[in-house]
Amino acid sequence: MPIDIAMTVNGKKTTASVQPDRLLADFLREDLGLTGTHIGCDTAQCGACTIHMDGAPVKACAVLAVQADAAEIVTIEGLADGDRLHPMQRAFQEYHGLQCGFCTPGMVMAALGIVARHGVPDKPVIRKELEGNFCRCTGYHNIVAAIEAGAREMAE
Repeated sequence: MPIDIAMTVNGKKTTASVQPDRLLADFLREDLGLTGTHIGCDTAQCGACTIHMDGAPVKACAVLAVQADAAEIVTIEGLADGDRLHPMQRAFQEYHGLQCGFCTPGMVMAALGIVARHGVPDKPVIRKELEGNFCRCTGYHNIVAAIEAGAREMAE
């Protein structure tokens, strides 16, 4: 039996009726068309589906849509201001913190959580904090450099 939910997604009020077992990741991707939230493992291991819920990074494949009722959700699509990328997105682009790009939205969203918790973190903190986000293409060097640069720009 569907359950009515309401939330704010990327600054827009959203209401829907969802099945109780509907994952937030599926709701965002399939119902709202926000396909930047990637599903890599469906078991909350890889971090590709990381979004922010009420200001904290969460793995959307491990959250039911009904659990997000009344929440403030921000996805990768909610970061840019029109054509102007968020400083962390620009840093990932400038420092080539990506290869295939599949993990990038989750990495960027995780990076924003790291910055929120640590300000301008150093490399060891970034590496430790990224433990729940996997990239199968890079050696993380450029991702760490991008997060450092993005954090510095956000602090300015």
